Amino acid sequence: MDRPTWLAEQRCKAEQRYDRLYAPTYDEHDGPIPPVHQRFVEQLIASTPDSGAILDAPCGTGRYFPLILGAGRTIVGIDQSAGMLARARAKHPEVALERRGLQELALDGEFDAAMCVDAMEYVFPEDWPLVLTNLRRAVRSGSLIYLTIEKISPEELATVFEEARAEGLPVVNGENIRRGGGYHYYPAPHRVEGWLADAGLSVVDEGVSHGSNYAYHHVLARVD
Repeated sequence: MDRPTWLAEQRCKAEQRYDRLYAPTYDEHDGPIPPVHQRFVEQLIASTPDSGAILDAPCGTGRYFPLILGAGRTIVGIDQSAGMLARARAKHPEVALERRGLQELALDGEFDAAMCVDAMEYVFPEDWPLVLTNLRRAVRSGSLIYLTIEKISPEELATVFEEARAEGLPVVNGENIRRGGGYHYYPAPHRVEGWLADAGLSVVDEGVSHGSNYAYHHVLARVD
């Protein structure tokens, strides 16, 4: 199978998995907002005007909506999963929602900040520059963008890469199709740094949080 076809298939599978498997019970398994995530979202909110507008892309079921709405900000949520959006809409009918992927995001300077939380691991390496550019374009000059970048052990990455190659799959280093949720991509730090710089984003704060078998690199970047 050629790589473009394989990637398109992986994206379709991820969307279907969220629509059919995760969305119906997602909130039942979602605990409180982790402290590091909350700290960065609060920093993002504090950087905006009192009536500022924040883009949550992708928004999932609206986990962060109460935090943002409670601070007096408005929010627009996008997600490529119709199932996740349906859950968000049921909880927050007052929030504008749109079904759209990060790769198809085409907004121009409409927001005072943007956040992309627990999602970049589903973005292919070919699409990272596009997604970062789309997020950058969506916010006003000088605004902040909050990203989380999932990390796992190099040993796991090496093992699944060799297994996938042995199966004849067109994977590249950093890709993992064995994780829950299907396809994941874990870029090396220097690649992330380069992509951020190329997109005109300057890091102003960073942090790390840990899960059971993964970690998150939290990045707060300013649009140059």
